[in-house]
Amino acid sequence: MIESIHFKNFKALRDATLRLSPFTLLVGPNGSGKSTVLQALEALSDRRRYEFPQVVTAGLHVDGEAESVEVSVKWGEPHPDVEPLLEWNRGTGVKRGNRPGTSGYNLVDRLLRQIRVYYLDADAIAKPVRLAKDMEIAPDGGGLSGVLTRLQDQHRERFEALNEETTRWLPEFSGIQFDVDTDGNRVLQLRTRDGHHIIPAAGLSQGTLLALAILTLAYLPEPPPLVGFEEPDRGLHPYLLQRVKDAMYRLAYPEDFGESRNPVQVIATTHSPYFLDLFKDRPEEIVVANKRGLDVEFQRLSDQPHIQEVLGDAALGEVWYTGILGGVPAPP
Repeated sequence: MIESIHFKNFKALRDATLRLSPFTLLVGPNGSGKSTVLQALEALSDRRRYEFPQVVTAGLHVDGEAESVEVSVKWGEPHPDVEPLLEWNRGTGVKRGNRPGTSGYNLVDRLLRQIRVYYLDADAIAKPVRLAKDMEIAPDGGGLSGVLTRLQDQHRERFEALNEETTRWLPEFSGIQFDVDTDGNRVLQLRTRDGHHIIPAAGLSQGTLLALAILTLAYLPEPPPLVGFEEPDRGLHPYLLQRVKDAMYRLAYPEDFGESRNPVQVIATTHSPYFLDLFKDRPEEIVVANKRGLDVEFQRLSDQPHIQEVLGDAALGEVWYTGILGGVPAPP
C-alpha cells in the first residue's frame, strides 16, 4: 500500500504531502489539488501521459538550470522503504526510478503501471464495443459491455452476484443482458421488472450507467491495485450514495465482503455533503485540501484538534459547509 505521496511543483501542488489510507476521500474547494492528485496517479501509471509544460506549477519562473517537477511515493507493506520517484525537467524530459538513497523500484514498478483512474462518462459507458481479449474498463467507463461479457463467460458466479446486486441498486430492473448490433458490437441492456421490457444502454439514465460501471469495478476478480475516482457520486440519486460507498469499500476491504483477493487502495474526490456524511465515523479516511495563497495543504480530518467535539451530533456535510473544518473556498 502507498503510505504517502509528495508533490513538488506539480500543477497546483507546489510542495505538499498527501498521506493515504486503504480508502481516502479528498474534499476541498475547486483548485485545491484534488484532481491534480488523480492526474499524478495517472502519471505514475504512464510517465508518457504528461509533458513538463503540462505539469509544472503555473507562474513558476525558471532561471538558469531547469526547475524539476517531482511526484514521489513512499511505500508501506509489503515493500517498506521503497520510494519511487517520477521527475520532469524542462530540458531532459521525464524519468522514473528510485529516490536517491533508496532501492527496490522494480518491486513496485508493475503495481504503479496498473494504477487506474476513472472519470466516468455516461455516453462512453453506453457505447457498444467489439469484444477483444483482456478488455478492461476505460478511464471514462468505455468497454463496460465487453468487461461484463467476459465476466459472464469466465466468472459466472461472480457475474450472477453482480447481477443480483444490480437489482438491489436499481430495483426497477430485473437483470443485465446483452445483444449484438448490426456491426457485430456487444450492446449492454437492462430488463425492466415490470413488463420485462428491454432497455439498451443508450436509453438508460446517466445515473444508472454510472452506477453500473462502479458496481462492475467492485466485482472484478482481479481489480487494479490502486484506483482513483473523480467524484463517483456525481449524477447519482442520494439513495445510491451508500451503495457507492459499499462498492468502494468492497474494493478496499475485501475481507469484509467475503472476498479472498488482495485489497485495492482507493482514492476518491467529492464535493457532495451527502456523500461526505456517510464517512462521519471514519474521519481518518477523510483528507481536507486547504488552499493557502498559492500553496495547498492536506490534512486528515482525524488530525484536527477536538474533531469529535466539533462534529457532535451534526451531519458532517453540514459542518464542512460552515467552513470550520476547512476545505471550502476562501472568502473574497
